[in-house]
Amino acid sequence: MTSDNDDDADLFRSAVGPIRRLRDAAPPPSAPKPKPRARMAERDEAAAREEFRHALDLSLAQSGDVLSYRRDALPPRALQRLRKGEIAVQDELDLHGLDLREAETLLRAFLAHAREHDAGCVRIIHGKGLHGGSVPFTSRDAPVLKNLVDRLLRQRADVLGFHSAPPAQGGTGAVLVLLAPRRLR
Repeated sequence: MTSDNDDDADLFRSAVGPIRRLRDAAPPPSAPKPKPRARMAERDEAAAREEFRHALDLSLAQSGDVLSYRRDALPPRALQRLRKGEIAVQDELDLHGLDLREAETLLRAFLAHAREHDAGCVRIIHGKGLHGGSVPFTSRDAPVLKNLVDRLLRQRADVLGFHSAPPAQGGTGAVLVLLAPRRLR
């Protein structure tokens, strides 16, 4: 005796016709292998960062340190006069309370403005750094704004020289800067 199910299956096979078997599906792709890491290069970079941090530690100005810099084009006598406060200050910028980015932006704009207006000597008040944070990438607390001012002024071609102000003008919390005259166009 044949069941209804067998009849239905035969009926379906005759309606569909001959069948062709499908190929087996390909296995799913395996997870990609991790990219090789340059472990030695990573170690070298870490060592270089550490060395840079130590070098930066050694060159950072501290709260009571005097900032002083003179380009070869500036006579030593002019720097002595600047150190004693004998050169009149024509403009001033106070960076107290600013964060590093704001201070840098404002300092760059101030120096450009002073040069445009033919200011020969300016005062930048950076503070002594007694209440600020620490300099990034270093292990010791150092005055952030003072070190920013020091580094930025040394890099600028229009700065002939600078020296920490005399005590009556801010002492080691301010710096007097001599700017190169603007070239005639």
